[in-house]
Amino acid sequence: MVRPGTVSAVDVARQFRLGADGAQDPAVFLGMLDAAAHARTVAARGEQPPVLTLFPDTVEQAYALGGEHGAEGFEYYRTERGRHPRSAGFLAWNSIDKMAAFDAFAPIPLIGRRPLLMIVGTRAVTSWMSIEAFQRATGPKEIHWIDGASHVDLYDKKQYVDLAVERIAGFFGENLRRAA
Repeated sequence: MVRPGTVSAVDVARQFRLGADGAQDPAVFLGMLDAAAHARTVAARGEQPPVLTLFPDTVEQAYALGGEHGAEGFEYYRTERGRHPRSAGFLAWNSIDKMAAFDAFAPIPLIGRRPLLMIVGTRAVTSWMSIEAFQRATGPKEIHWIDGASHVDLYDKKQYVDLAVERIAGFFGENLRRAA
């Protein structure tokens, strides 16, 4: 969900349908829908359906599948840097089509006159989603670019997070003063 003041905005449904960069071959998503249908059939037979593993076993495999963005995701989510013991690391295939039908950005206009700040890395392959979310906002809004940052860099790399926090504090300080 996009909240007023978002860093590295992503709508997972768009990512499934269109890819992280927005240029995914439609055949990839059609294959995902086929896999979801197969998982339902397997479950209907009383068998354990397969799952979609979110990251492969190695950073090299992640790079081969998703380029730099895939490798950075692996390095964050599959290592001590960002791994969480309750993170499953997979999704049920029969949930993919349901998730892909969801539109996290549809309610953005409902934010209304509340200020919205989108912080985006200039190297973020997902930046198109932040731009789309920004364009849907109807109230006071700003898109702030962090030079040299990727999508994942904005999670925890101090040199980028400090710049993001500085802008967040300034933006909401200015806008909350105006609202008061």
